[in-house]
Amino acid sequence: MADCGAALRLCALFSVAVLLGVRAESGCQRVRAAFQAVQPGAKWMPESPGAGHDLQVCVPKVPTCCSRKMEEKYQATARSNMEQLLQSASMELKFLIIQNAAVFQEAFEMVVRHARNYTNTMFRNSYRNMAAKAFKFVGEFFTDISLYILGSDINVNDMINEFFDSLFPLVYPHLINPGFPDPSLEMTECLRLARRDLKVFGNFPKVMMTQVSKSLQVTRVFLQALNLGIEVVNTTDHLKFSKDCGRALLKMWYCPHCQDLMMAKPCAGFCNVVLQGCLASVVEIDSYWREYIRSLEGLAKGMRGIYDMEHVLLNLFSLIRDSIMYMQKNAEKLAVTIGKLCGHSQQRQYRSAWYPEDLSVDKRVTRAAHVDHEETLSSRRRELIAKLRMHSSFYSSLPEYVCSHSSVVQNNTLCWNGQEIVERFSRQAMRNGAKSQLNSHEAKVKGPEPVISQIIDKLKHINQLLKGMAIARRKSLDKPEDEDEGESGDCDDEDDCGGDSSGNGGLRVKNQLRFLAELAYDLDTDDIPSNKQLLNHQSKEVSAIRNSGSLNAVPNLFSAVLTVLIYLLVK
Repeated sequence: MADCGAALRLCALFSVAVLLGVRAESGCQRVRAAFQAVQPGAKWMPESPGAGHDLQVCVPKVPTCCSRKMEEKYQATARSNMEQLLQSASMELKFLIIQNAAVFQEAFEMVVRHARNYTNTMFRNSYRNMAAKAFKFVGEFFTDISLYILGSDINVNDMINEFFDSLFPLVYPHLINPGFPDPSLEMTECLRLARRDLKVFGNFPKVMMTQVSKSLQVTRVFLQALNLGIEVVNTTDHLKFSKDCGRALLKMWYCPHCQDLMMAKPCAGFCNVVLQGCLASVVEIDSYWREYIRSLEGLAKGMRGIYDMEHVLLNLFSLIRDSIMYMQKNAEKLAVTIGKLCGHSQQRQYRSAWYPEDLSVDKRVTRAAHVDHEETLSSRRRELIAKLRMHSSFYSSLPEYVCSHSSVVQNNTLCWNGQEIVERFSRQAMRNGAKSQLNSHEAKVKGPEPVISQIIDKLKHINQLLKGMAIARRKSLDKPEDEDEGESGDCDDEDDCGGDSSGNGGLRVKNQLRFLAELAYDLDTDDIPSNKQLLNHQSKEVSAIRNSGSLNAVPNLFSAVLTVLIYLLVK
């Protein structure tokens, strides 16, 4: 038995010599050739093995073929290898988020374009005489919506008030006093101020504020969350590793070369120890990353009804149409009140309320709207979340990924343990000898890097936003569905904001789009200018001038007098 054991040990030693390429010659030719592949043109390599007194990491037990400068170059190469492995690990996840962020942003823009064109079509088909002027207000309104989704600091209620403030001076003379010339600047400002106090459009503006603000807030946070996901992955992709990590990687991947052990592979257990130390701060992201995916899933599931921008924006034309018809129903009373408030003593022709019978949409609009459920934004969100869940353990599994994609010995036999070739790697033995291993650089764990702490803080913030949206949605779901859809607070029969008062058989445009196939499709030629930022900036300047009261035609005291008159008339 003793002879048999001795024979087995001899076989093992022979295998080690063959597999690891133990030096068969006294020179460093193979080491020099291998290093030339890493550092082409290098001429400062030892010709023969030396003591290696200047080495700091690859401290030899036997003569070495490495110099201090070679050690530094190997360490730089090890860091580069590590960065490439991390980028390879995150490639699929990064592409998934980047692709979907771009698709959803373009899809949301497409929904806004369709909603704008539905509204323009409604004006063109039902109110032809004022359609051309209405297009300007419609374009500005939907431009503001687009900018809000992209993160612009615009108040949703303000943009809706501005839309109706601009719409009333246009609608009033065309529908109540047809044939009269366009109102003067003073008359226009009077109508703008009277619009809110007299509630000329009923509660429809308030309904729009609720629905648009809820749906756009959720949409904007959804996009912000996707963009933050890209930032998180990018940050960890290009993480700068500590000095201790660089030394540990050098010891694992390249120190065997110094001993001419060109075929030596790290033990899998040793690799795991090194990577857990190097990626300790990155792995701390794991719990926040998992929460991020759960929170994003909760938000995505809740993006329906008034929290679904498709549903809300593609039906805005109907709310705007109904608000105009509400004004027409009260035209006689409104004409008398406006006549007293805003002057013009001329005899006014009262036009009876006209209900458009021919409201329709372009055939192209209808064709784009009638689609299968599987092709909608909702289905795309579900698909994204399902794929993200597959990456929920991305950060906790990074050490395992790097080791599995490196050249390691999985069964931990006849492998490199950082110091020498061992028959079997023992983690316990490594711990026991840690003090003698350069203060155990490979196992040293420090607190999170500042950049990792910043990423964790950003994840905490977006998770709070996502959860806040989900809580608000759950509270609204406690209300009856019809109340939640209207969300007007005090909408009653007189307000007439029940949804379909047009008498046109309840015609509505289906609120789901074939967005993937139609992303590059422009619905009609009424597109807003490409320089949306400039257009919005100009409209905001005009609004600021109005709000500052600097219009010479309107005295600063006008608003107060108007309020008193309204109170007396209503009373």
